[in-house]
Amino acid sequence: MTIRTPSADQVVAGPAGAGRRPGRPSSRTRRFGAWALSRIWLIIGLGMAWQLLARASDNPYFPPPSEIFPIVRDLWFSGPASDLFLTEKAIDDFRPSLAHILAGWFAASFAGIVLGVALGRSRTATDFLDPLLQFGRAIPPPTLIPFFIIVFHIADSMYIAVITFGVIWPVLLNTIDGARTVDALQLDTARVFGVSGWSRLWRVILPAAAPKIFAGLRVSLSLALILMVISELVGATAGIGDHLVNAQRAFQIPEMWAGIVLLGILGLLFNGIFVLVERRVLAWHRGALRNEG
Repeated sequence: MTIRTPSADQVVAGPAGAGRRPGRPSSRTRRFGAWALSRIWLIIGLGMAWQLLARASDNPYFPPPSEIFPIVRDLWFSGPASDLFLTEKAIDDFRPSLAHILAGWFAASFAGIVLGVALGRSRTATDFLDPLLQFGRAIPPPTLIPFFIIVFHIADSMYIAVITFGVIWPVLLNTIDGARTVDALQLDTARVFGVSGWSRLWRVILPAAAPKIFAGLRVSLSLALILMVISELVGATAGIGDHLVNAQRAFQIPEMWAGIVLLGILGLLFNGIFVLVERRVLAWHRGALRNEG
């Protein structure tokens, strides 16, 4: 008896590849390509417009991207591959700045979520403290930099305190709103099944409030980047803010713009990482919305 084996073109690796032609990209790859193209074209278009306007104006304070991006590469991303192409200046600038922004953001996130859940589950406490919360959120964080300098002096703790105070409000207020609007039916169901105390917090309240908590975390992350730069403009001896100040004082305009572009790159990177984490953590929420629709 002769056994006929399928040709290589007929072999499909695994059930996920059923019906897929060799050499043709998967639907997920095509979707990712379409998503990337739909966003990259705007960046390319703005870059070309910037280049044309800068060349036409010939303004030394408005250099074109063709002068800025080589400086970004030379200053921060021309190091050896073993160091992820980071230069010594990149390490010196990124280490303090990233330490400040991450420490301030994590401290504000932890405090905002804990206090927000506690206040959100107590309407009496929320109503009593709401004027104080609204007063605190209305204070521009940069105006408190002199106060924090007096309290903490010019040190890492001062920069972290400025960031923490400025970014806690989106997390705190969103968490309060999320914890306060938990569906009463879910709480009653948990109570009927004997879920109480910490179990109710972890299984009902936090998952129900998670979409609004993540919305506050995302807003606070962008604010943390802004406040990191603002705080480092005062007395810093290292970091991205220090680079901006030194370039501005020396009238090195392209170097100053390179620091601004670097901040945009960092903001884009932070947002991309956060979106990936948010999508994984809140995958159940998107599935529930699709089922409801």
